[in-house]
Amino acid sequence: MGLCNYIRDYVLGFLDYETPKVMVVKNRTLGVIYRGVQFLVITYFIWYVFISQKSYQDSETRPESSVYTRMKGTAVQGDHILDTVEYARPPEGGDVISTILRREVTYDQKQDRCAEHFSVATANCTMDSDCIPGQMDLIAGHGRRTGRCVPYYNQTFKTCEIQTWCPIEDYAAIREPPLLEAINFTVFIRNSIHFPKFKVLRGNIKDIPPKKRNKPKYLNKCHYDAEKEPYCPNFRLGYIADQAREKFSELCRTGGVIGVFINWNCDLDLDSSHCKPTYSFRRLDVRKDLPSSGYYYRFAKYYSKDGVESRTLIKAYGIRLDVIVQGHAGKFSPIPTIISTVTAMTSVGICSIICDWIMLTIIDKNEVYSDKKFDDVSKEPTQPISTEFSIINRYGSDHSDLSEGVPL
Repeated sequence: MGLCNYIRDYVLGFLDYETPKVMVVKNRTLGVIYRGVQFLVITYFIWYVFISQKSYQDSETRPESSVYTRMKGTAVQGDHILDTVEYARPPEGGDVISTILRREVTYDQKQDRCAEHFSVATANCTMDSDCIPGQMDLIAGHGRRTGRCVPYYNQTFKTCEIQTWCPIEDYAAIREPPLLEAINFTVFIRNSIHFPKFKVLRGNIKDIPPKKRNKPKYLNKCHYDAEKEPYCPNFRLGYIADQAREKFSELCRTGGVIGVFINWNCDLDLDSSHCKPTYSFRRLDVRKDLPSSGYYYRFAKYYSKDGVESRTLIKAYGIRLDVIVQGHAGKFSPIPTIISTVTAMTSVGICSIICDWIMLTIIDKNEVYSDKKFDDVSKEPTQPISTEFSIINRYGSDHSDLSEGVPL
């Protein structure tokens, strides 16, 4: 019987109708807290949610993008004139491009036998038995050991002989002076971005103004400036290094990787002409004095000399530019507007919850508010009573005013 009564009471209670009453508590402290919390919540939604974050807009953060780059500039090194073919990699351009700032060149290498470098572990020797034939140091070595202990070029000490490209780079490399003229080289960056959700296509190169249409070389002469030339796609390497807070002379010595960030933040409620990119630059590789710091790579130029295949090995230090495109576009939509508005209106209800907690736990020392706020009506009253949770049978006021007689 007990279980049946419990289930019956639960079902009947589930079908009850509950309606709150309005209880006015004339307490200035509680009123200040209530209005203050309301002000903070409303200010948060108006300023941050709607104005700053534009939550009334439908947004797209995964645009389609393409990047084309090209290095431009000419430099003089000794009696040689260097153009883009010699110092720019890769020549066809893309979202990654690099330029050589300093070279270490090893001339006339050919397949032969020569002494291993003394810095290689176990390479120093005094007799042939110290060198194991066929052994290779895969980490720092330069070739395969022949089993002989030979003088280290023109020195008095000896190292193990190896079969490799001779002479080895660590011994014969010639360090050329840095290409300081590269500070005035320019990088042409063309970027197109497409927001498929809104069918908007934009580019970082604007149509040439009418006054400049008679100057076909305008794009070859302009340099990017955030204020004067925001649509010019040419960036000086010196400007990029300065914006990344790097010394160009240090980059010439060790090389480095710099990120070129193209940011598209477009409010499509405005005209599409307001959708234009902003640029930022930052060093991406580790700048500590570590063996792996900086940026360099090797390549070789092969040729035949006296019928023997030979090569010139070049270790190139330079700047590598990684172009990274980021985009965000937003446009008014009723669905996110309704969701944000309902969320804001619902959040205002938090003010009442906070003030109720303060009233019942801090201010209500004599439980006067608790008695008025929580009433348990188990059956229909013969006289109308004022309670927050009650069944109203006839017309009357359900408004309580706790302004007098409440000790605080």
